[in-house]
Amino acid sequence: MNSTNCTTEASMAVRPKTVTEKMLICMALVVITTLTMLLNSAVIMAIGTTKKLHQPANYLICSLAVTDLLVAVLVMPLSIMYIVMDSWKLGYFICEVWLSVDMTCCTCSILHLCVIALDRYWAITNAIEYARKRTAKRAGLMILTVWTISIFISMPPLFWRSHRRLSPPPSQCTIQHDHVIYTIYSTLGAFYIPLTLILILYYRIYHAAKSLYQKRGSSRHLSNRSTDSQNSFASCKLTQTFCVSDFSTSDPTTEFEKIHSSIRIPPFDNDLDHPGERQQISSTRERKAARILGLILGAFILSWLPFFIKELIVGLSIYTVSSEVADFLTWLGYINSLINPLLYTSFNEDFKLAFKKLIRCREHT
Repeated sequence: MNSTNCTTEASMAVRPKTVTEKMLICMALVVITTLTMLLNSAVIMAIGTTKKLHQPANYLICSLAVTDLLVAVLVMPLSIMYIVMDSWKLGYFICEVWLSVDMTCCTCSILHLCVIALDRYWAITNAIEYARKRTAKRAGLMILTVWTISIFISMPPLFWRSHRRLSPPPSQCTIQHDHVIYTIYSTLGAFYIPLTLILILYYRIYHAAKSLYQKRGSSRHLSNRSTDSQNSFASCKLTQTFCVSDFSTSDPTTEFEKIHSSIRIPPFDNDLDHPGERQQISSTRERKAARILGLILGAFILSWLPFFIKELIVGLSIYTVSSEVADFLTWLGYINSLINPLLYTSFNEDFKLAFKKLIRCREHT
């Protein structure tokens, strides 16, 4: 959601930027935009070219990467131009398209995080039954739902903005905060409701993981390793998730999904007969789970919460902010599209291998 789209009134007097300031701002924003394009493109290519990643859960991550790529391609460049030039030079029609695409794609990116959390929650709390429902068709339906909701959230301003066509080309391209009901509706639907749901889901995911680790820490080692290995393989096929070691650096949520199923225990874990050693490993896993889930939630909240607080206080005419502050808060939100491909893939070994394969292929070409 473009910083200047959602800024306060343009009448606020601000000091013009110097040429040096404009160059530095432009360079920094171009770097952010380029990295966002590259990282999300890498995620899409990794999933598209790696058969092992062709799973419904990863289709949601791929769709998130596509959405964030659209933000980088369609939204960020025009925002850079607008910030650097201090005025809108592309006319009314492009302004309308840009505002609509901005709101739709940013909202869709946020809602993707919500459905990814929901998918993981279902996979953990009802692993065996949800494994049968977790299909490509279901993932596609979830993606379609996210885009539909995003369009309905961003569409209303088109109806009243269309009556404000000016004879001379507009020098500002902003969304006016003169519809209080819409401000509340859009901020609740695009952020505050998804944020609440995400917090609840990841809270329950963490406690499910904690319960799993505590049970495994207090249980006796398995007597038949071959039977356990077979059960583990069947479980991984059933849940359509990755078989990962307890001590791998994979995203722990892929392991949490097997909470109701047989789970492979590495040979050296079977030999831990002392309760103290098992408890120590259990505590280490819990801390790792808390750290990763904390990163996911922290990045999302720090990126978008300041922007949506600003939207509410400006929309409700409680306070006004300068265009510089509004630009900064919006780009802070845009940065979430840069962080998402890192957070949702870097803890997964299969993604790491796919990225290494892409890099090797690039080096050979």
